[in-house]
Amino acid sequence: MERGNQFVGQSLAFLDAVERASRAAPLNRPVLVIGERGTGKELIAERLHHLSGRWAGPLVAMNCAALPENLIEAELFGHEAGSFTGAAKTRHGRFEEADGGTLFLDELATLSSPAQDRLLRAVEYGEVTRIGASKPINVDVRIVAATNENLPGLVDRGKFRADLLDRLSFEVVTLPPLRARSGDVPLLIDHFGRRMAVELEWNNWPGFSDRALADLEAYPWPGNVRELRNVVERAVYRAEDPERPIDQIQFDPFASPWAPASGGFVPSAEPAAATEAALLPPAAGELASDFRGAVTAYERSLLEDALARNRFNQRATAAALGLSYDQLRHALKRHRLQDSAA
Repeated sequence: MERGNQFVGQSLAFLDAVERASRAAPLNRPVLVIGERGTGKELIAERLHHLSGRWAGPLVAMNCAALPENLIEAELFGHEAGSFTGAAKTRHGRFEEADGGTLFLDELATLSSPAQDRLLRAVEYGEVTRIGASKPINVDVRIVAATNENLPGLVDRGKFRADLLDRLSFEVVTLPPLRARSGDVPLLIDHFGRRMAVELEWNNWPGFSDRALADLEAYPWPGNVRELRNVVERAVYRAEDPERPIDQIQFDPFASPWAPASGGFVPSAEPAAATEAALLPPAAGELASDFRGAVTAYERSLLEDALARNRFNQRATAAALGLSYDQLRHALKRHRLQDSAA
């Protein structure tokens, strides 16, 4: 997990979640951390570990979604040499590595049914059995698990074990999304902006312009704090003058008129043999008409795409296109798109 991070925020929703985690930290009980991507679930896991009596022990993290289903059990519980193809030597699993400390299981909902069965036994009895071994090994591990899924809903659909959920949910810490953290966006913008300025060895922190701040605060942040950090740091490092407030923001780094479609670039198909008439250039009047129509259609498609990408937020759309708010408004009016934008 990434080190050197810290909690930044003053909203009641955020502080309540942090306080709940702090109160649960000293207890030797499992904790579930629920939240959207980018809300700081890893930071809560670190806090639970470092404020517990296990702070001197290992904090071992495993992303359950990052491994193929047939390797998850071997990664969690270890394996004996020769237990399966490719197992050249005995390997300790994450449970053994975390003995005396904390095991953080991220993306818990992606665990396969067999892995859930074995995890339940490990939580209930404090013992694990390596793949290919006949004797269990006692381990002293505290489980902290995280997900962005509705686990009770998965239980209802038969995709997650109810008894495992009961075992893991002694305490549940649900992190609020950034859009629900009133007043925290300006603090986070300043925090990440200053850190990036220090990394770039700027002599001072000029901050963002009023327009840029308004755009940043109006954006819905579907990727939460992680997305905000990327947007702010990208804007700082791209700034050309460290003495002037930063005014240019790009919310979507993939936004480009040359971006490939979902299936990749599709070259235009040219006929093997073109007719002589098709090769003749159009008359000047026809060329001008076609050109103006193509430019108009292209500009409208850019506007429609940018609006959709930014959830029809006009300030965010203007920033993504490198336009001022007034310029965007005029463009929307010209293409009769103002009614589709909020």
